[in-house]
Amino acid sequence: MEASVFLTALVIVAYLLAGFVKGVIGMGLPTVALGLLAAVMTPAQAAAILIAPSLATNIWQMVAGPYLFGLLKRLGGMLVGMFVGAWLGNGILTGANAKPAAIGLGVVLIAYALIGLSKVKFAVARKNEIWLGPIVGVVTGAIMAATGVFVIPALPYLQAIGFEKDELVQALGVHFTISTFALAAVLWDGGAFSPSLGTLSLFAIAPALIGMYAGQRVRARISAETFRVFLYIGLFALGVLQIGRNVL
Repeated sequence: MEASVFLTALVIVAYLLAGFVKGVIGMGLPTVALGLLAAVMTPAQAAAILIAPSLATNIWQMVAGPYLFGLLKRLGGMLVGMFVGAWLGNGILTGANAKPAAIGLGVVLIAYALIGLSKVKFAVARKNEIWLGPIVGVVTGAIMAATGVFVIPALPYLQAIGFEKDELVQALGVHFTISTFALAAVLWDGGAFSPSLGTLSLFAIAPALIGMYAGQRVRARISAETFRVFLYIGLFALGVLQIGRNVL
C-alpha cells in the first residue's frame, strides 16, 4: 500500500482522535484507530499501522506504577493464553480474503459497544482467576488474530477481577502492551508488514501522543461517562459500517 497524501492525512486524524480518547478515559486507542482506518483499508493493514503508536502509548502506562511484577504474576495465565489463541487464529486477519476479518471486526466493535452501553458489571472471585484467566486469554488472542482487536473478552475480565483504580490502569497497560507484541507476531508471520505501512506506523506515534496529551488536559473539564457513551455509539456505528460494506 502506497502512503498517499489522503491516507497520511487520515492516519493523522485517526490517531489524533484515538489518542484523545485514550487521554480522556485511559484506553480505547487501538479500538478507535482500527475502527476508523478499517473503513478505507483491510483490517490487517490497519493493524500493521497500529503497532508503533500502540507500543508508544502503552509501555509507559505498563511500567509507570508499583504493581508491574504482581500484575504479571496475577495475569500470567491470561497473557500466555493470549499467545496460544493468537496461534490458533493465525491466518484469518492476514489471509488473502479480507472479508472474514472485516466482518469479524464489525461484530467485535458492536459487541464491545453494547457491553459498554449496557453498563453490565461482572465480578470474578479471586479463586476462579487461575482457570478463567487462561480461557479469557485464549479467546482474546483468537479474536485478535482474526480481527486485530484485543478488547473482548479481556477488558470486561480485567474490570471484573477487583483491581483498585491505579492498579487497573497499570493492568490495562500490561494487557495492551503484551497484546500489541502478540498482534505484531501474527502480522509478521502473515507477511502483513510492508515498508510503507511500517513508515506510517512510526509516523502515527506523534499524532497519537499529541492526541493523548490533549485528552489528558481536558479530562477534568468533561464528563468521562458522557464521553464514554458517545464513544460506544461511535464504535457501534463503525461496526455496522464494517459489516454493511462487506456483506451487502
